[in-house]
Amino acid sequence: MKPLISLPEDLTPQTHWLETCWAWTPEETLVDHSTKARLCAAALLPFQDGQPDWGGFTRSIRWMLKAADYYGVELVPVLNADTGYIFQLDNAMYAEVLRRFRAEFPELRFIAGVTARGAEGDSEFQAERYRPLMDIVQQHDNCEVMLMTSKRLNALGPERRRDAYYALAEWLVRPGIVHALEPAFVSWATPYEPWLLWQLALHPKFVGGKISTLDEPHLLYWAAMCRALKLDFAPHSGDDFGIPSAIKMGLPLLIGAAVTGAPWICAAKDMWLNDDAPGKRFPTDTGGFDTRVYKVFEAVQSLEDQVFRLDANHSAAAYKHSTAHALKQLGILASNESHPMCHDLRGADESARMEEALRRPIRIAQKLGIPYGA
Repeated sequence: MKPLISLPEDLTPQTHWLETCWAWTPEETLVDHSTKARLCAAALLPFQDGQPDWGGFTRSIRWMLKAADYYGVELVPVLNADTGYIFQLDNAMYAEVLRRFRAEFPELRFIAGVTARGAEGDSEFQAERYRPLMDIVQQHDNCEVMLMTSKRLNALGPERRRDAYYALAEWLVRPGIVHALEPAFVSWATPYEPWLLWQLALHPKFVGGKISTLDEPHLLYWAAMCRALKLDFAPHSGDDFGIPSAIKMGLPLLIGAAVTGAPWICAAKDMWLNDDAPGKRFPTDTGGFDTRVYKVFEAVQSLEDQVFRLDANHSAAAYKHSTAHALKQLGILASNESHPMCHDLRGADESARMEEALRRPIRIAQKLGIPYGA
């Protein structure tokens, strides 16, 4: 039997994850009852009468902050990512979102998504396509730049993709977060090979990365590698279908699910900690963690499984419409509209579906005293 790779110098650009020891590391060996990692919430840009609902935008962020403050969780809003309709925003509106956020929250750290602009007719990757949005974001202090994957970037082989990310890093004056997807999200997407992840983790300007997966546990692979090699690089889970795993491993979440599930996610983060963990807000007085957290896990995941449910084409892209419906049900938004140029919409019964999806988490919140109101 061929031995599994455990040393980074044995990796090649062609190495597959299943050839490494990190792909065979059980989640149970990575359990962490002492780290309350940050929650990066991909903020929804809500709409009413076809225009951005700036009041609702602010209320939804304050609602998440209220839960985070109550449970002592660091909350970092993620602006202008997929949940914020980055692919429907022109540069002026993109900048306006950041300006309005900073006016309302002058000290709050944020992450902003950036992607390639005007690359539709390109035959090969051009790093300069990322520059306009990077320049807009980096006018602000106390922020991080998430380099969202794009079709031409993703098409590069591991070595050229590494070089492309390094070229983008030359323009970073704020900390960078890299971003990978499985093809379950877009057909052309491919997650990072282990060699590529290692190479990106070594770059001093990249503080972490987000991995969004449906079909393979890449967050587990990333966590096992980064922990074993003591890499100064934070894996952020983008898996809205696997929220408890990140909490159990003490890893950050970077998800749109936080926009509807923030009270339950923040509660679970605190409940999972042992009493002597730094930042524990509500001790159990037993020394251990609150085992009722398993029911909170089930409740928030049952909600997000409905918000992010797959359509007949196996796409969850309409989750933004479900999110607006859920936030209206919770009394945070006045309208359940999506961006007028977004065609990923749910059916006429979505309001009733979200009311049903919220019943279990609200029941658990009432049972355990989790504040969830607007």
